[in-house]
Amino acid sequence: FRDPHGIRPIVMGTRKSSTVDDKSDYIFASESVAIDTLGFDLVRDVDPAEAIVITMDGQVHTRRCLPEDKISLTPCIFEHVYFARPDSIMDGISVYESRLKMGEKLAYQIIEKYPDHDIDVVIPIPDTSRTSAVQAAYILGRPYREGFIKNRYIARTFIMPGQETRRKSVRLKLNTIKSEFAGRNVLLVDDSVVRGTTATEIIQMARDAGANKVYMTSAAPPIRYPNIYGIDIPTRHELVAYERDDEEIAEKLGCDWIVYQRLSDLEDSVNEAGDCSDQSYETSCFSGTYVTGETINDDYFTKLHDLRNDDAKLKQLESTGAAQAAKAGMPPGSHDGCENLQNDRRGATRA
Repeated sequence: FRDPHGIRPIVMGTRKSSTVDDKSDYIFASESVAIDTLGFDLVRDVDPAEAIVITMDGQVHTRRCLPEDKISLTPCIFEHVYFARPDSIMDGISVYESRLKMGEKLAYQIIEKYPDHDIDVVIPIPDTSRTSAVQAAYILGRPYREGFIKNRYIARTFIMPGQETRRKSVRLKLNTIKSEFAGRNVLLVDDSVVRGTTATEIIQMARDAGANKVYMTSAAPPIRYPNIYGIDIPTRHELVAYERDDEEIAEKLGCDWIVYQRLSDLEDSVNEAGDCSDQSYETSCFSGTYVTGETINDDYFTKLHDLRNDDAKLKQLESTGAAQAAKAGMPPGSHDGCENLQNDRRGATRA
């Protein structure tokens, strides 16, 4: 079943059954890449408010569970910005192509704002921003270089509880190739900036590696509102863009200037990649408009703040073996973040 707004992606695939003659196997996944990897053929996206039931004898039954006037396809645009793999296709749109478009439009905005810019090199913050950074470098006419090497065994930092934990985790997660920064004016390209903890550390790492100037760009617009549709984007007061303009954000992060993608350009990037000019998207974390009708002053958001703020998350950790690690500023996992949190029993009471 897919929700009536199609906020989260889900696709259906099939292949000839390897166990039953003249029958088919079926698969459902959030991204088409899973279907490709497992040897299935992509059939289609599940429609908004559609339920699909497959019986044990292989019969497929589909039904729209709401009338047409209660259904609207408004998929979450943040899937294209960050969550989805670039080789996935969602609602008929290539994630890779949409990210190329994001980089292109971002570069044109930089040229518009800073026609006499002195950028020497374009460096992505791995991994998601690479596609956008490649295209931005091409449009700007500047070399694309890999300046950060990623430790793949550290969890996503923006969902870690506690500023100090996130800050230290960035240093564990990334290391610089100093020769790509030394004496250069560097344009860093990231997919998005949430709290700003990661960006602040990365900008400082670039300066420590010898960068002359550090410019920051985001393939997504400023994130100023919480998400209530399955993404752990924190409360407004913890977002670096909350009640700040671009100059104030740049000062907070420690970069020379920052350029964010315009929301209209982000929507156009995805639509142009799919050749669908009139598609609408769920953009609440950028716009504050929620497709399910909530408003930012609802009691629901107060409850959300009480559950999601850093202090609340740290209190939740108190009953787990990760409590000692969190207090010590280490990532939420055993062996300094290199294993799943569930395996970490440090500090747990033994029976």
